Amino acid sequence: MRITPLSPEDPTELGGFDLLGRIGQGGMGQVYLGESPGGEPAAVKVIKPSVVDSESRQRFAQEIEVLKTIWGPRIAAFLDSDADAERPWLATEYVEGPDLRKHVTANGPLPDVLAASLGATLAEALAAVHKQGLLHRDLKPANVLLGPNGPKIIDFGLAVFAESNASLTAPNQVVGTPACMAPEQANGVKPLTEAVDVYALGAVLLFAVTGHYPYQAPNVGVAFHMVTDPLTAPDLSGTPDEMAPLLTAMLAYEATARPSLSEVVARCRAIIEAAGLKVAQARRRLTAFTAAQDIGATEAIQLPATLDFADLRTVTAMTPTPGDPSEALTIAEISPQPTVREPVNRADSPPTLVDAPLPTQTPATPRRRPGKPAPRSLRHSAQARRTAEQLRIAYAPRAPF
Repeated sequence: MRITPLSPEDPTELGGFDLLGRIGQGGMGQVYLGESPGGEPAAVKVIKPSVVDSESRQRFAQEIEVLKTIWGPRIAAFLDSDADAERPWLATEYVEGPDLRKHVTANGPLPDVLAASLGATLAEALAAVHKQGLLHRDLKPANVLLGPNGPKIIDFGLAVFAESNASLTAPNQVVGTPACMAPEQANGVKPLTEAVDVYALGAVLLFAVTGHYPYQAPNVGVAFHMVTDPLTAPDLSGTPDEMAPLLTAMLAYEATARPSLSEVVARCRAIIEAAGLKVAQARRRLTAFTAAQDIGATEAIQLPATLDFADLRTVTAMTPTPGDPSEALTIAEISPQPTVREPVNRADSPPTLVDAPLPTQTPATPRRRPGKPAPRSLRHSAQARRTAEQLRIAYAPRAPF
């Protein structure tokens, strides 16, 4: 994971956590590498001062409550938080490794057996989330971290309780990432079901084995049009034969046609066993494979910051109301400077908030849908100490003492 030095306006301590550097950023906040008084690494998420208001605090408090509710070996664990602080913050387990999006972009798609292992692992993790009565709603490659002990799911900022109509989202709005959003979610259907996370997992696995999303579009507007069109099938080009039937089912337009998460686990297991491996062997190979390709990524402090925030942002889109002359969804962007508004060019890097009209053109050639290394502990690790020392050395010449 790439770490960049703190900027002058960044805090150096929050809630007892020393902040050592930046590790990520989104439209709403900044994520820092923190360290507890006992030396435990943590990912500390802080809302940007420019967007702190009653609604953002309420959403942040909801995310904190969700994280307190769920736990598991494949979920980045909750450590501490303060939603009422002047700068609201949330500390979770620090996972040393890249997200799936960055890994595939840098190294290419995963082999099919390893992708099946990833699918089984993430499906089990989502099942544990659903068991607590929750939906993630924003699973995407950027929210899957490939750590030294296996993949973990992060970012429950859009998680909600299943079968609930209560939401902080305004009526006729949808939230999520268009590249991985289920049709019913894009259409604003409420309440949503567990099938939205099955679809998102299918999109994540498709990206893992091909490097592309179900719908490749020049902008978010066209992506929304494609995903909500029941006659436009997802693009499965490049999918290995072993994975194609499963991904076709997971990306079905109708929620009821998608497999359950337990069925996803079983079918991924069958792919692994057909290759002559046991599930545990495949998981170990997945961890070793991703670690070997990403080795050295955390050894250097990158100056200046060159982070790619493409998949860290999420869309909020308005759905048409009855009698509304516009039949298209509308979207808009909020940047760190709220007065700046500009179009979005990539379907896989949506903005944070939306209000500009979407194109309604149908894609020129729409596809038709068919009938229905060894694990190592991060605790007090030598790498964490080296990273902290590098940051201290970088800052020492500029220290006021």
